[in-house]
Amino acid sequence: MRNKALNSHRRNCNVELKPLEKDEIQNIARTAVEDCVDFVESEIAFSRLKAQRYYDGNVDIGEEEGRSTVVSTKVRDVIRSIKPSLMRIFLQTDRAVEYIPSRPEDVKFAEQATKYVNAKFNELKGYGVLYDAIHDALLKKSGVVKAYWDVSEDMETYNFSDLNDMEFTAIVNDEGVEVLEHTTKISVELDQMGLEIEDPRHDLKIMRTQEMGRLKIESVPPEEFFVDSNARSLEDAYAVCHRSDVRVGDLVAMGYDFDEVAELGDASSSNTFSDLEDFERTGYMDDYNDNSDADPSMRLVMITELYMKMDCEGTGIPQLYKLTLGGDNYHLLEKELWGTIPFAVFEIDPEPHTFYGTSIADLIVNDQDSATALLRGVLDNIALTNNPRTEVIDGMVNIDDLLNNEIGGIIRTKQAGAITAQSVPFVAGQTLSAIQYYDQEIENKTGISKASLGLNPDALQARTATAINATMQGAAQQIEIMARNLAEGGMTQLFKLMLKLVVENCDEATMMRVSSGDYEPVDPRSWDKLMDVAVNVGLGTGQEDQKQAALQQTLQIQMQVFQTYGMGNGIVGMTQIRNTLADMLAMNGLANSDRYFLPMDIQQEQMLAQQKQQEEQAKQPQLTQPEAFVQAEQIKAQAKATSDMAKLQIDAQKAIANDDRERDQMDQDLLVDAATILGKYGTAVDTARIKAEQAAPRYPDSTPVQAVTGGRF
Repeated sequence: MRNKALNSHRRNCNVELKPLEKDEIQNIARTAVEDCVDFVESEIAFSRLKAQRYYDGNVDIGEEEGRSTVVSTKVRDVIRSIKPSLMRIFLQTDRAVEYIPSRPEDVKFAEQATKYVNAKFNELKGYGVLYDAIHDALLKKSGVVKAYWDVSEDMETYNFSDLNDMEFTAIVNDEGVEVLEHTTKISVELDQMGLEIEDPRHDLKIMRTQEMGRLKIESVPPEEFFVDSNARSLEDAYAVCHRSDVRVGDLVAMGYDFDEVAELGDASSSNTFSDLEDFERTGYMDDYNDNSDADPSMRLVMITELYMKMDCEGTGIPQLYKLTLGGDNYHLLEKELWGTIPFAVFEIDPEPHTFYGTSIADLIVNDQDSATALLRGVLDNIALTNNPRTEVIDGMVNIDDLLNNEIGGIIRTKQAGAITAQSVPFVAGQTLSAIQYYDQEIENKTGISKASLGLNPDALQARTATAINATMQGAAQQIEIMARNLAEGGMTQLFKLMLKLVVENCDEATMMRVSSGDYEPVDPRSWDKLMDVAVNVGLGTGQEDQKQAALQQTLQIQMQVFQTYGMGNGIVGMTQIRNTLADMLAMNGLANSDRYFLPMDIQQEQMLAQQKQQEEQAKQPQLTQPEAFVQAEQIKAQAKATSDMAKLQIDAQKAIANDDRERDQMDQDLLVDAATILGKYGTAVDTARIKAEQAAPRYPDSTPVQAVTGGRF
């Protein structure tokens, strides 16, 4: 059905689908890259440049000669105040992210993937990568992390001596071995028959080349990352670019032809807006021509990785490709069919329906300008108050003496009162209140204040505990929404990428560290690469002490359930108790719970439950043969007594039924006899009294069964 619709569309549009030639692909790619670069450099780069300048203490307001040039560093101060809280939220535990199984049979694999990928994140210097991403998100709208599978060649040299023919053949025939040097020595020996036998010996020098694949994550500078102007997210972006400077020798090592990459222009020839961002961030310009004349392999060239959907095969269905482009003319070096865009984007305040959000710097750069102007005014006013201008009578004062500021110096005058100090009103106190106003504005925008950071003890001491908690929670809420945006965005994207790369590229089982010195085998190939991700960060409305109290209460409940209902209660196991203890340690800064508690899983719990059951069975008293015989006879006697009791109950019920039938017959006979007597003699019979006597119980002091059995039961 789909093919019929596609063919119909082709006929109606009169468009012939055909595979694209290299030149056509290159032209499409060049246009896409230029669109991305123009959009970012015209709409985004300027605000990032300004944010970096303000973070470094440079402002756009002018300076006057002879006046204060001090600069308020509000942007830097606020960002440096927020970063520790965000880093602690994500890294206070060694399981920042957990994978959620999509099927019951994937529970074990999800637990393995969680341990493995989190360990890989730490192994790959995840702290530094996350630090850079959060810093860029706070300062420059977005932080970008790239995750990819790097395949490189590991080359090692080995020397062998005195090898026999079999050993020599086995080594040189091994895959990836290149013989560098080889010499043969032949010695002659006599066998048992006295015949001469040649015994060749080999000295060998080889180089073994082995392809090594490994997961890599790295922070991408914001000025190297580009998207198209219509992009709202990575998923719906038409084109995503990563542009960087790479040395010619590195490109050759990656498999590119030397002559092809050597013809690419120097990276310095581009002179892009991004170069200004790089200069503003680093404070220096790269030396692109360092030794490039003497060693062409060291020359830097601009390489652009373009990820975009194209219909290169002429099927009518676009697919995601990775296009490697070289130089500022975007020469097509390589085209590869690709699976997933290898980037994760971190943002603290995403703007709906747009790719780039808002940074902290965007919020407070204007406040920094105002605070800088007011601060300069305060310092200038204090300086003029302490050193006022002087009014003198021309010709009556020695100007050199007047300009000499030596303490106790003499000023020669020709007339008393020839010198008058011009009073300058002191308004710095009023200006300071205005500065405090802007501090409050920044606090309202960011949630960061001295009180919330614990830097103002006077303010904290003067307030009630309730007010202090309200202040703390108000600041925490803004930090937490930033953390939630980072978690649901970049953190989730990054760990999904890492899992997918591990599952797709691991070609064998490996060993995973589960505790200090302990490892277990895992096979990432069996994991579901599309598992959902849950970011396990400390987000909530409570403070650290409240969270600790909640964990303490949780532990108490767990222990009560465990002690009341035993190990197989179905609610709480040893694994859950250990997790609670590990979280309590993590909140106190002790992330390595393996130092204090052994690892626990379902298999270990089952083994402990079986062991406990066996111990309980062993504690039960074992009966001797005579005791067992007596117990069996007691059981038989009890069973016979129960059977006899049931028979007596049945007999009693039968007796009651027969009695009821006899009473009914007596009632009928009584009525007939009463009617006969009344008709024959005219005398009425008291039938009511007779019926009452008939209805009286036969056993007034006992049940029928008790009466039958004599009360023995």
